[in-house]
Amino acid sequence: MTRKYSSISVETTLASSINTTVTTLTVATGTATALMGGVTLAAGNVDIFTVAIDPDTVNEEIVYVTQVSGDTLTISRGQAGTGTAGVSGIAHTAGATIKHVLTSSDLIYFNTAIQPDTLTAKGDIYAASAAGAVGRVAVGTNGQVLTADSSQTRGLAWTTVSSTPRIGQVVTTTTTNTTAATGGAGYVDVSGLSVTITPTSASSKILVVTSLIILGSGTQYQTGLVQLLRGATTISGGETPGAYYPSGGGVNTANYSRYSVQYVDSPATTSATTYKVQINNVFSTTNWGANPNATNIQISAMEILV
Repeated sequence: MTRKYSSISVETTLASSINTTVTTLTVATGTATALMGGVTLAAGNVDIFTVAIDPDTVNEEIVYVTQVSGDTLTISRGQAGTGTAGVSGIAHTAGATIKHVLTSSDLIYFNTAIQPDTLTAKGDIYAASAAGAVGRVAVGTNGQVLTADSSQTRGLAWTTVSSTPRIGQVVTTTTTNTTAATGGAGYVDVSGLSVTITPTSASSKILVVTSLIILGSGTQYQTGLVQLLRGATTISGGETPGAYYPSGGGVNTANYSRYSVQYVDSPATTSATTYKVQINNVFSTTNWGANPNATNIQISAMEILV
C-alpha cells in the first residue's frame, strides 16, 4: 500500500463509539475532508492514511484509513503496536479525538525501504524490483558498465564491455571551399578541411579519412605535396598526389589528381583534438590547388575503442 501524508490535516472527533473489531468509524459531521487534509485515497484499498484515536492517552490506537465515504472511514485496526494489526484494537467512546499522525510504523517503513548500512561496498546502489520494493545492487568490477536487464530481479546488471575494437563515435566536416597554393610559399591549410574530435579514452585510436581533388597547371613540372596534421604536428606528410611535366614546354592543360588518406592515429588524450590537411605548391610557375570545382569534400575522424 502507498502511504499518504498531509501537513494540513485538521483533527476531529468520533461521532459514535466503536468496539475493538469494527472496521469503519464515523467522524463528526462534515469533518472527514479536513481530517484527510486534501489527500484522496485510490479505490481498491491500495492507499493508507494514518490516524490516531484517543492520542496521547492510555486508549491510544493507531489505525490505517483505507477508504473514505462522506464522514465514514474504512479502517484497519491495531497498527503500530496498539493492538492486533489489522484485526482488533481498542474500544473508543463518542467524542474521542482523531488526528493524523506520524508513527513508529512510518519510520520503520522508511528505514527498511532505504537502509544506508545495507550499502556495504563502494559503488553499491539501490534499485526497485517492483513498486515500493527497493534493494541493493552490488557494484560491478573495474571496467564494467551498468545496463538495463529485465531478467534481473532489480532490472539492472553489471556487464563487461566488449574488448573487440569498435567505432565509438564519428565526427565529420564537409566543405565546398577551394584553396590555391602559391608556388614556393610552403604548406597552407586546405580551407575548411579540418575536424575536431574528443576521444572518450586515452587508449583510443583515431581513424582519419579524407579525399580531395588536386588541380595543377602551368609551364613547369607540376609538383605539389599534401600532408595530414594533428594540431601542429605532421602525422602523414610529403605525399605527391599529382606530378606532371608539360609536353612541348608550353602551357600545360589542367591536370587533376585525387588525394586520399586513411590514417590510424594514437593521440593518447581525452582532450579535443583537431586534424587538418595542408598542401604545398613546389614550383612558382605552377598553378596548384585543392577542390578547384568547389564540390563537397569531407574529412572524418572516427574513434576506435580498444
